Amino acid sequence: MARVGVMGCGAVAEFGHLPAIVGTPGLELVALFDPSASRVNAMSERFGGTPFTDPGAFFAAKPEAIVVASPAGTHLENVLAAAERGIHVLCEKPLAMNDDDAQTMIDAMASAGKMLFTGFVYRFSPVALQIKKWVEEEIAGDIRSLRLIYDWDLHGQWEQTSDGKWIESPRWRGRMLEGGPMVDCGVHQIDLARWWLGGEVLRYDVAAAWVSDYEAPDHVYLHMDHEGGAHTMVEMSFTYGHTAAEPAPIFTYDLIGTGGVIHFNRDGWRLDVRHGQGTLVAPGASEKNFPGMYAAFSEALRTGEPGMMPSGRDGLVATRIARTATETVSARRSSSMNPH
Repeated sequence: MARVGVMGCGAVAEFGHLPAIVGTPGLELVALFDPSASRVNAMSERFGGTPFTDPGAFFAAKPEAIVVASPAGTHLENVLAAAERGIHVLCEKPLAMNDDDAQTMIDAMASAGKMLFTGFVYRFSPVALQIKKWVEEEIAGDIRSLRLIYDWDLHGQWEQTSDGKWIESPRWRGRMLEGGPMVDCGVHQIDLARWWLGGEVLRYDVAAAWVSDYEAPDHVYLHMDHEGGAHTMVEMSFTYGHTAAEPAPIFTYDLIGTGGVIHFNRDGWRLDVRHGQGTLVAPGASEKNFPGMYAAFSEALRTGEPGMMPSGRDGLVATRIARTATETVSARRSSSMNPH
């Protein structure tokens, strides 16, 4: 039984990481850390594990592995602390705030002889796994074009307080300040494209729109050319219905090949492939699978082999593309607005 600690007890930990950890054979939740005493105590009461607001005391509980689900700006500090103590790490995306930090994390964990994984939970969805199998079997021929879209409202830009005042959602503001939709969500699709195709991204370009007033764009179009000649378009938005009372997000995968088309629509969980012999329909599912990721994590801890787990390098590559694309288009906009 591997002793696991979790750093960061926010929404993603609550709905994803913590329930999956306590439900996975081979894992024991022993410690929780969050700077908010009320938050960490609430999660401890619900899921177990000793609560801490001091990171030193958290590590003194001697976890064998930790999950870093804290804000992106604290990932470097958390991972380096684990490396110093010889502790395996599963780190939420985006892996780091920049390439240098990500490489520092990777090098520190390698020097410690411990595994560093990136929490690309989309890989473990039955949908993603089925698409991976279909691509490898060439059921739609040679995949030449991918179109991966997630346009949504990030639960709305505005929220109402208990006294009836409308304020900007701290979650919405925080995710925009961390880099916006391509950095926060698009890294999943970037990783899926690399993983499905089995090749590196050679070139990429970007376009974007600003619906809200942040430095980072809130609606982004990323174009990537892969080894082997395939092309991926990733479209990400936080402003698709961000002020609507009844938002209707779009979440789709399309993989277009020489012999057919693979399509997934989260609205109705429809997954199919259409080719010359007709249409094959497979069971749909959520795009995320935390229990599947933690089953693979447990196995990696048991065997010492990564298995299916996305690596630190996978996190670095996806984050590099997402951040560089976001910074490039933001600089382009700034230049056009201040030509002199």
